[in-house]
Amino acid sequence: MSRVLAHLERLVGFRSLTDRPNGDIVDYLADALGAAGARVHRLFDESGERSGIFASLGPKGPGGVMLSGHVDVVPVVGQAWSSDPFRLRHEGDRVYGRGTTDMKGYLACMLVAAERAGDLARPLKLAFSWDEEIGCRGIPVMLARLEETVGRPEICIVGEPTQMRIAIGHKGKTSLRAVCHGAAGHSADAPDYVNALHLAAAFINALQAEQARLQREGTRDAGFSTPVSTVHAGVMQGGTALNIVPDRAEILFEIRNLAPDVPEEIIARLRAAAARIGGIEIEETGGYPGLAADTDGPAVRLMQQIMPEAALTKVSYGTEAGHFARAGIDTVVCGPGTMAQGHKPDEFIEIAELKRCEAMLERLLARLRCT
Repeated sequence: MSRVLAHLERLVGFRSLTDRPNGDIVDYLADALGAAGARVHRLFDESGERSGIFASLGPKGPGGVMLSGHVDVVPVVGQAWSSDPFRLRHEGDRVYGRGTTDMKGYLACMLVAAERAGDLARPLKLAFSWDEEIGCRGIPVMLARLEETVGRPEICIVGEPTQMRIAIGHKGKTSLRAVCHGAAGHSADAPDYVNALHLAAAFINALQAEQARLQREGTRDAGFSTPVSTVHAGVMQGGTALNIVPDRAEILFEIRNLAPDVPEEIIARLRAAAARIGGIEIEETGGYPGLAADTDGPAVRLMQQIMPEAALTKVSYGTEAGHFARAGIDTVVCGPGTMAQGHKPDEFIEIAELKRCEAMLERLLARLRCT
């Protein structure tokens, strides 16, 4: 555990905020993996300012198990921290700092697993991605080069915080923007002009109607606290002055869909509603696929063998697991900590959770060493 905490202290010290250059933390990961004898492949985004890593140990080629995590963390601006969020603080049986739970604690365990891998009969592969927190932007870029770098694994374990339970499902997400076009004019003659905010209000009603339809007719899954797909408007903006009819308004909205519900079908119904209202354009701005792991598949079977005490669960938040599953890799989510601590001031992780993760990875390595 001392080695895990040593890595975690260094990782928390990097201000690897989402949508920022991340060369310093990726340099550290690459050096640590190289020192452990891993074959390291660094992959960059279009700007060249952000990068991620695929690494492998043991036999080359396809197969084996991949551990996956993201290096980026959410901002701390506006949060009241008791200490420097980018300096690991030990207090009792917890350690505090930005990213301790989401998800640098798991990254530290991944590095220690690489250092302890030894002579493997089957490959251990590791993925460190960027910009997960703003729509999983990095991992699709990386997966496009999976075959040419480390080869496709049979199983992937995404280490988002589940309190070391085995998460077999989460909803997908699609982020969208609706732009409403009106006609500007003096408010004294308001009926003579098309008010973009009125169009936006009509579209909000259409979003509410679609949510009601999903609750009546959509797929239900009691494994989630909200058992249906959801449509949610988070931001509406428009207008410049009270006495001017606004000619433009925007709505930022999202769909969080159960795996059986096809988001394209929901979007098609919303586009049809926008066409009936008129003057509204809809564009997709991001998202990620959902996860519905096969409980009889190799990933769940492996996890239940090395953690027979762990319960199966589903999580309300999104992860990169859906991208791995879409790429044909049997994937589950399992990692230390709880998302109830993520993104908050004084984010922390219990040391006991890190110990459980370290032990799980030790048992995984033992299986990969066997022929």
